[in-house]
Amino acid sequence: MHTTIDTTAPVVVSLTTAIEAPLATVWELHTDIDGWPLWNTGIDRARLDGPLAVGAGFTWLTHGLDITSTIRELVPGQRIVWGGTVQGIVGIHVWTFEPSGAGVVVRTEESWSGAPVDAAVDELATALKTSLRDWLDRLKARAEQPA
Repeated sequence: MHTTIDTTAPVVVSLTTAIEAPLATVWELHTDIDGWPLWNTGIDRARLDGPLAVGAGFTWLTHGLDITSTIRELVPGQRIVWGGTVQGIVGIHVWTFEPSGAGVVVRTEESWSGAPVDAAVDELATALKTSLRDWLDRLKARAEQPA
């Protein structure tokens, strides 16, 4: 099971943002999968099957895609990796969280491969980059809200 992105995939996106909030707050928001739709308007529904742990699966609906992902790596407060295949697209998603000053730097890296990706590399790269930028912006906005 891969715990890094596929650097040879036709679509690879890597983005970073700084969030002025405690690491614990950002980590809890990000790993409360069932709660994603409460702050991430790009996700219609999300449900973790069982506890947050390596091997656990979760299903989520985003941008019309019904996705089943499996957690591949979990380092509490530092790193979470998940992956899955939907409509022929193989996705691997790595998130890292690093304390920085009064906040945390969040980095997301995702790779997509498969026949549908090969057929529309530019369009899908743009879609993924937009989706991940929105996710980071929404995570930042929610984490930085006053209690």
